[in-house]
Amino acid sequence: MNQMKQLVIFSLIILTIGGCAKWGLNIFSDEDEVKLGMQLDQEIRKNPKEYPIYSGDPSVKEYIINNMFYPILNSPEIRKRNVYKYQLEILHDDSTLNAFATPGGFIYVYTGILKYLDSEAALAGVLAHEIAHSERRHATQNLTNYYGLSFLVSLVLGENPSDLAQIAGNLLTGLTFLANSRAFEDEADDYAIKYLLSTKFYPGGVKFFFEKLRDDKLIDSKPSQIRTFLSTHPDPIDRINVAEQRLRNLGIPIKTYKSTDSDLYRQSYQTYIRSKLR
Repeated sequence: MNQMKQLVIFSLIILTIGGCAKWGLNIFSDEDEVKLGMQLDQEIRKNPKEYPIYSGDPSVKEYIINNMFYPILNSPEIRKRNVYKYQLEILHDDSTLNAFATPGGFIYVYTGILKYLDSEAALAGVLAHEIAHSERRHATQNLTNYYGLSFLVSLVLGENPSDLAQIAGNLLTGLTFLANSRAFEDEADDYAIKYLLSTKFYPGGVKFFFEKLRDDKLIDSKPSQIRTFLSTHPDPIDRINVAEQRLRNLGIPIKTYKSTDSDLYRQSYQTYIRSKLR
């Protein structure tokens, strides 16, 4: 083993002893993030039974991208808009109230959650939250912590070039590695509010989905349609409370998903999204 390899291994050992979570160790480069995200996207598109791509009215996706997705990505808080391959896809499954992000800026939203939400501000909150997961590299931090030192060494030294392809397959198994810790969910909510501050949308929209679930008494009963979401997005009540405290700290008035204020954009959501979903 040459001196450079020994140095790499020694450095990884020191970082691992210090604790991956403590140091925020992430062995994946931004280029790796994009490659992994592209491989995952290919796997998703090859599996229409589990991940059916929405093929209905194309104006729905176009409207979401142009009026919510791109404006969020234009936030000055977004650091990797020109690094990651940010793109949005809609998955056609009305029974799933969920959205998820994969490495490299690939965001997926189910028709179930699109039909359940009732304002553009609410959807903007969901999108900003998922973008934050990509920006903050939560999925690959999970992978780094999971696979451990031996995997990190082999990946860095290039001994197993097919590792990223294998990881892509594992990631899609029940979205296990995309499940986020309390800390990651909290960080994504925090950054989502920051992203939304530069948009036309009420920045507290990040909590609207949870408020509606709470009022519809879906959180306690955990029906099948939200079980997947709750498994990857824990502690909804706590997140409502924390989001409201952050809004107060910013001097932003507290509104709920029932608000009729113009910055929620309820009517346009009904007109351009919900009414067109079939």
